[in-house]
Amino acid sequence: MKQINKAVVKKDAYALLSGKPLFTDDLAMKDCLIIKILHSPHAFAKILSIDTSMAKKIPGVEAVFTYEDVPSSRFTLAGQTYPEPSPYDRKILDQIVRYVGDEVALVVAVDEETALKAMKLIKVQYEVYPPVLDFRNALDSSSIIHPEEDYRTLCDIGNDRMRNLCAHDESNYQDVDAVFPACDVVLERTYHTKANAQAMMETMRSYAYIDAYGRLNCVSSTQVPFHIRRILSNALEIPKSKIRVVKPRIGGGFGAKQTGCTEIFSGFVTWKLKKPSKIVYTREETLTASNSRHEMQMRVKIGASKEGIIKAIDLYTLSNTGAYGEHGSTTVGLSGHKSLPLYNHVEAARFTSDVVYSNTMTAGAYRGYGATQGLFAVESIVNELADALHMDPCELRFKNMVKENETLHMYYGEYLNSCALDRCLRKAMEMIDYQNKPLCLDLGDKVRGLGVALSMQGSGIANVDLAAVEIKLQDDGFYTLSIGATDMGTGCDTILAQMAAECLDCSVDQVVTQGVDTDYSPYDTGSYASATTYVTGMAVVKACEILRKQIIEEASILMEVDPSHITFDGDKIEAIEDQKEMLLREFANRCFAGGKGKALIASASHVSPTSPPPFMAGIAEVDVDKLTGEISIHDYVAVVDCGTIINPNLVRIQAEGGIAQGIGMALFEDISYAEDGKMRNRSFLQYKIPTRLDVGNIRVAFESSYENNGPFGAKSIGEVVINTPSPAIASAVAHATGFQVRTLPITAEKVLLRKDED
Repeated sequence: MKQINKAVVKKDAYALLSGKPLFTDDLAMKDCLIIKILHSPHAFAKILSIDTSMAKKIPGVEAVFTYEDVPSSRFTLAGQTYPEPSPYDRKILDQIVRYVGDEVALVVAVDEETALKAMKLIKVQYEVYPPVLDFRNALDSSSIIHPEEDYRTLCDIGNDRMRNLCAHDESNYQDVDAVFPACDVVLERTYHTKANAQAMMETMRSYAYIDAYGRLNCVSSTQVPFHIRRILSNALEIPKSKIRVVKPRIGGGFGAKQTGCTEIFSGFVTWKLKKPSKIVYTREETLTASNSRHEMQMRVKIGASKEGIIKAIDLYTLSNTGAYGEHGSTTVGLSGHKSLPLYNHVEAARFTSDVVYSNTMTAGAYRGYGATQGLFAVESIVNELADALHMDPCELRFKNMVKENETLHMYYGEYLNSCALDRCLRKAMEMIDYQNKPLCLDLGDKVRGLGVALSMQGSGIANVDLAAVEIKLQDDGFYTLSIGATDMGTGCDTILAQMAAECLDCSVDQVVTQGVDTDYSPYDTGSYASATTYVTGMAVVKACEILRKQIIEEASILMEVDPSHITFDGDKIEAIEDQKEMLLREFANRCFAGGKGKALIASASHVSPTSPPPFMAGIAEVDVDKLTGEISIHDYVAVVDCGTIINPNLVRIQAEGGIAQGIGMALFEDISYAEDGKMRNRSFLQYKIPTRLDVGNIRVAFESSYENNGPFGAKSIGEVVINTPSPAIASAVAHATGFQVRTLPITAEKVLLRKDED
């Protein structure tokens, strides 16, 4: 292959390095009205009265909007394929506020200073209700967070809002209760992962304007432009035909921008006033009033023989969706369905889940999307099982791990075409010299520990999400590739161009990738669920095959030869038997010259019937200071099976970045709330994310496999890489100290005090 598995430089690399104005706020109109939001100071309250009269008198204030001014329809901000499995449980502004930070009023002014001045003059009287701040006490609480009668769901998700139950589900493979009594060793543990902020560089933002045709145009930093169009239509109660969404360059998302946020505010203001408007969240607003990873508590029971054969696993997950239900029912599913299949040989397995509302900030999507939390629990108890059996944790995994050509009982019955997990673990062991190191090594002032973990993810959502592309042959013989997939820094604009170039035997520079505009781009569900390379990539392959066939057919007409005589090598069209040839450049220009020629355009879409898992093995080597309890990463090795690698540079960056985020989750990141429901971590001074100095030595390698259903044998890479650090580091710390921390993050205080909860 000429373009696949080549380290092609990202198409926008030099623009980014030179600081070109590519992002939402750079492109906003200079005369935009500025929107600022008055956020609720209470975790749970009803607005009894709201006086905006003084605010409206400030010169330069265009309008102040409250719940009395917005449409009455409820909707969801979840960027998911319709019908969304997230409840329609929110309004643009509501009389009930459900967390500290919920929106109370929109102030619209000529500049930010005026808007902030006016905001201070709004007088609100609240009736304050007892909040539910600990999600473990939410189910059947006397405080009902969503009592409204117009609440609705489009799918059966086991919802019971009057119990604060957003979703419930149960999956079974055989009878776990019958298997456990026959096990030699049975462990039962509870693990707790906290909410985490996605902490992308670019905060939430969007701007809107009305075009010459009276249509609402929304420019937004989003991962899901087509879903945003539907969200705006639902929220504003206007048809989708009146809405256009444009996605410029995104300054990171990590899942946060799979949920709508600011678009409903700029869209509402502009539609109402017929004037352009802009809203840019501060870092504090992004941390406290957008969305985070779902906090989860997981109870795991595992049974095994004394030889280390795992016979049964029972997982119960309780998930906190916060004030609203975006992604609640779907993230929790991954906590079991993308952790339990790693041990597919069990005699029985059960996965039960509840998702509850609480009066904390809404949870949403974050890289790993529930699998991260579930894998922390399942991999941690497997490590604890190995210690209980006095068995090496890698040896235990080799005895039990999933293999190629198996049917995954707890992964929707999918058949596993490709899996190099065993080779991933062996290579990771070689990289860190595992066989020659003890699990615990006393270094004097410090103790060094080793820990291991496996992970899997998916590649798109099977039989649900759709990707479409359109490719055109342009004059002079270059191509334009129109995609609906969203490049959020991952490099999909480049990767998809590489696939097109491979199919058409041309250079990547001959393929111009066009970004997302819902008016002009083919439909794509968006960049989430690790779907782009696998799902959109297959759409690219299909479209290029169609275009290549069109080129041969049209060339046969122009050259007056039989199509079967023609060969096309990407540069030259040749009919050897007829002794005729034509350069692609000449052919393309003749296509646009009229007469016999015609424009060649190919489009294709793809929905995958499967979601093949990528796999990863990670081994952490950590040092724990005996005096202070400080934990530092000495070495972290990871080996990933993502099928055929499309771009080695970009896949390595994905892996290293995901591991760094996983280390942050394991050791540093912790969203917490005060007794009044106010988030404590309102800036990067309080919410600690790791710097390059904190993540130690990260080394990444890859094991190849070939996925028959993927483009050129590729699977996904984006999410699987964040999942191994937490359980691997927890086990390494346990080996170093003799104390297992089961509530993240793993801090020096917990290690020193041998106290799991804060």
